[in-house]
Amino acid sequence: MKRLLTAAALAWCALGAQAQAPDIGITAQDTYAKVQQADSKVLFVDVRDPVEVMFVGFSDAVHINVPYLMVDRTAWDDKRGVYKLTQNANFVAQIKAALDQRGLGPDAEVITLCRSGSERGEPSAAFLRANGFPNARFVVNGFQGAALKDGPQAGLRIQNGWQNVGLPWSMKMNPAKMYRTDPR
Repeated sequence: MKRLLTAAALAWCALGAQAQAPDIGITAQDTYAKVQQADSKVLFVDVRDPVEVMFVGFSDAVHINVPYLMVDRTAWDDKRGVYKLTQNANFVAQIKAALDQRGLGPDAEVITLCRSGSERGEPSAAFLRANGFPNARFVVNGFQGAALKDGPQAGLRIQNGWQNVGLPWSMKMNPAKMYRTDPR
């Protein structure tokens, strides 16, 4: 009987722990609904390099742009044929500051958004979880969505993602929300 009660108590604790940390992925629609709530306890972060935001588009629904990976224009990746990406060394501190500014603590839900959800979205949420933000999540399929694999439009990002499900976005960036290194 004692073993049964111990097992039941452990199972109950495990369920409680799962309830504390939501699944890491969240849809664009669910993210938008959370952000629109008047009493929202969410920090919605665009983790793309600001230059990418400038050329791809922006949603003013995000609270702030804090790049997770940034293009290093001084380093070239010969294998991939692109500039190298480097991790923003101040990412955790900048997320903490954004939470503080909104009156939220590290247990608040932090939702990250990148272009497709894979290269920066999910890794940035996992990185935040590993660094004291247990409720970090990412927008599945990101801002532009996944690229089509077949057909005449193969390679285009026109299926899913923030832009393609009808959520608000534009080419105009909000300078008050963008990651900037210039004095304001």
